[in-house]
Amino acid sequence: MDWDKLRIFHAVADAGSLTHAGERLNLSQSAVSRQIRALEEGLNSTLFHRHARGLILTEQGELLFDATRAMTKRLDAAAARIRDSEEEVFGVLKVTTTTGFGTLWLAPRLTKLYDKYPDLKIDLMLEERVLDLPMREADVAIRMKEPSQADLIRKRLMTVQMQLYASQDYLRRHGTPEDITDFADHRLICQNPSSAQVAAGAGLVQQLMSHNPHSLLSVNNYFGVLQGVLNDLGIGALPDYLTEDFPHLVRVLPEIESGEVPVFLAYPEELRHSKRITAFRDFVQDEIISHRKQLRQLGKI
Repeated sequence: MDWDKLRIFHAVADAGSLTHAGERLNLSQSAVSRQIRALEEGLNSTLFHRHARGLILTEQGELLFDATRAMTKRLDAAAARIRDSEEEVFGVLKVTTTTGFGTLWLAPRLTKLYDKYPDLKIDLMLEERVLDLPMREADVAIRMKEPSQADLIRKRLMTVQMQLYASQDYLRRHGTPEDITDFADHRLICQNPSSAQVAAGAGLVQQLMSHNPHSLLSVNNYFGVLQGVLNDLGIGALPDYLTEDFPHLVRVLPEIESGEVPVFLAYPEELRHSKRITAFRDFVQDEIISHRKQLRQLGKI
């Protein structure tokens, strides 16, 4: 198949209109139409249903559009990686991590990265779904488990544990539990057991739920759990990386905690020489060293 015809087909399928595709490609509507007709004749298939409001892909058109979409992503990824090997630290860096880590640990520290590289643009994508780094859904990921995708460079950054915290005001009003059975007199704030989270955190929540807390507030991310704790609603199951930024939180029942959760930074092998990736990787590593020093000073480790 002719690459140029495929490029024009992709633009038409994406725009849903010959006119709009022509505007994007700087071609006349008639020129676009001729190329589509020639492609259909070459494939001996109808790719579009024509109607007054535009174009709709046929089943065969959908198959071809899936292929051209994948090709376009790969070409964009290749072009971006070629630029990444040559550029200084500017442009867009797509970073993905979990909602909790991204909102509570990473985002508050990004000022330092922007101060050093003011022309850098961070596209921060916070979700529990694991994005496909080789397909350029993101450039770099920070995840609470070792990535399983092939062709990734990965570095273990630190470990996290889920622990129990409450505000001083809550404990003054409701008392401090002395053992896990005291949860029958307290409100537990935690991630919903059915929400996407690491197994260690889910296991801790299930353990606490088995002791029938007096009341419950479940949230689908740790930011919401933290807000509940800060507003004196109860005892929250939270990651221990919060203790530096929220030193007034009181740890409750210190013998109860989840297993260790490894935190990994990962990026595609093709971006090994990207200056943006290097800048972000070094920034995160420096912040983790600083984080550990601060925890030592606070007597937390």
